[in-house]
Amino acid sequence: MKLVRYGAKGQEKPGLIDKSGQLRDLSAQVKDLNGEAYAPASLAKLAGLDPAKLPAVDGKPRLGAPVTGISKFVAIGLNYIDHAKETGNPIPAEPIFFLKANTALSGPNDAVEKPRGSTKLDWEVEIAAVIGTRAKYVSEADALNHVAGYCVCNDVSERNFQIERLGQWTKGKSHDTFGPVGPWLVTKDEIPDVQKLSLWLDVNGKRRQTGSTSTMIFSMAKCISYVSQFLNVGDVVTLGIEGLGEQRQEIVAA
Repeated sequence: MKLVRYGAKGQEKPGLIDKSGQLRDLSAQVKDLNGEAYAPASLAKLAGLDPAKLPAVDGKPRLGAPVTGISKFVAIGLNYIDHAKETGNPIPAEPIFFLKANTALSGPNDAVEKPRGSTKLDWEVEIAAVIGTRAKYVSEADALNHVAGYCVCNDVSERNFQIERLGQWTKGKSHDTFGPVGPWLVTKDEIPDVQKLSLWLDVNGKRRQTGSTSTMIFSMAKCISYVSQFLNVGDVVTLGIEGLGEQRQEIVAA
């Protein structure tokens, strides 16, 4: 299934994209696409529906992030060999975890704000996993059993705030709009091998990243041949992952 949240900001409704690409309304089935909706029993119920019997949604409404009510927005830094080499960092011996603020979460085609004082606004196409069942002290072998599905994510960063100024990464990673996710969540049953997905990212129509989830240093995919390119107001970023969809964001002043 391809599950979405559609509508104006703060008024999103749950929906799904059927095999023909038609948006269908799920409001009568689930209140919203939150943790409860992405639990195995709920996903099994949704998978058993006949999409043709769900109300069709006219037009092309805005798509929000395909998940809401998240408890954490967890990311892994320096998870790509090329990225580590480019930045002069050693290959990490274990995953480098950091958190983006939950308020950074935004829709796949919403504008990205360039913060006041920003000089090095940057992008990074990432694959995001949405956890459907509590994952605490799970083994690597069992980890993917906790995944509800996968999405495209743009890990927007302000590198000056993050690296060149004092403090932790949070201020360079957590500005509002710094976490576009979507356009949809693709349930894991539709992804035969999450380690074999191609990724790409363009800035103003020029290819800046090309990679595959087969090249990540840790777990779900070392996905990017990373080339540094800072962003300015007016720039347009487009990105996508094979089978998971595409995003488009315009950089606007904060």
